[in-house]
Amino acid sequence: MGSRDRNVVANQIFRVLRHRSRYDWWLAQAQLPPTPRGWVIIDQAVHAPTLFNASFTGGRYGARPLNGAEAQLALAVINNGLTPKDMPWYVRLEVPEWAAAELARSLGDQVEAEMEAMLHQAPLDLRANTLRIERDAAIAALAEEGIMGQPTKFSPLGIRVEGRPPLGSIQAFRDGMVEVQDEGSQLLASLVGAQAGMHVLDLCAGAGGKSLALSAMMGNRGRVSACDIYEAKIERARERMRRAGVQNARCRAITGTSDPWLKRHKWDFDRVLVDAPCSGTGTWRRNPDARWARKGTNLDEITEIQRSLLHRGSSLVVPGGRVIYGTCSVLMRENEDIIADFLKTHPDFFLVPASSVLPNVATGDFLKLTPAKHDTDGFFGAVMERRDDFVAEVAA
Repeated sequence: MGSRDRNVVANQIFRVLRHRSRYDWWLAQAQLPPTPRGWVIIDQAVHAPTLFNASFTGGRYGARPLNGAEAQLALAVINNGLTPKDMPWYVRLEVPEWAAAELARSLGDQVEAEMEAMLHQAPLDLRANTLRIERDAAIAALAEEGIMGQPTKFSPLGIRVEGRPPLGSIQAFRDGMVEVQDEGSQLLASLVGAQAGMHVLDLCAGAGGKSLALSAMMGNRGRVSACDIYEAKIERARERMRRAGVQNARCRAITGTSDPWLKRHKWDFDRVLVDAPCSGTGTWRRNPDARWARKGTNLDEITEIQRSLLHRGSSLVVPGGRVIYGTCSVLMRENEDIIADFLKTHPDFFLVPASSVLPNVATGDFLKLTPAKHDTDGFFGAVMERRDDFVAEVAA
């Protein structure tokens, strides 16, 4: 296909992903199975009704003609619109059935506003890498290459750029002046409060986005240990660190929470960031397929992993040090409930109000970012500090 046709197809794929719940609802009303053909029929009826008849003509390039049930479906969508009044709220707002009750509990009377915000495409945010350049200079460097950007509202290092520029061909990106990182992720990294000279652990580092931010905050002084169970992600983190000029970070693939390296470093870190695996509900506007990729998401299994990671992360913190727990989820089961359980079973830790660390954005005990309120991805963050006077036997 040529570039124009590829763009048409790509745009249709993303539209289907962003409207899949509603498309499936219409197919169910017509007693048709949820198939790609059915999605395309509805998509064409909604977004290109004047070209609809020309799209299903058969032949070499055309889709096969509609049968009776498909034709009735298309006519019903054209006449009634994509979102009729009798459509349930969670269908209208593209919420998987497994998440509807949890979202309603977590977001209360803001659930529809937040889910509406999740339907829109996320902006592209960059973080100025202060090991290379200051934010204003980074914005100017991007502008010289035709990339327009503005300072983000909350993060002092964030740059929100216009459109979707090809970053791989931009010199400022290749030179490590900027990194791709949502403003919410930048703020979660800031919640760690990393300072020069500290020993900091990023326990679930992934491809190293937050580790890069932590190293920059520390001015390459001190130590950052970036760990993950996936070797491919760790290698990607190494590449990014080389480009960014990071010198105080080391990347390590671990086998899990019982890895011998972790056991050897008990009570060894001033800060431990546990950016735990989660349902990803906070990233739905950025990854519209994510809400459907985990049909029947088992929150019981996810929360058990989160508790285990937080417990292990807390065991590595020195007295007076802090463990920071974060997710890209807006569900209380993965956030406030995890913290409440942790504090009940770990009397050597107390909660540090997030508002005391990030007063410009956090308003209470926790950092709670959402698309509707902050125009970021959905993020949760909590800070727990180990008591200075805590005395206990070090386990073998």
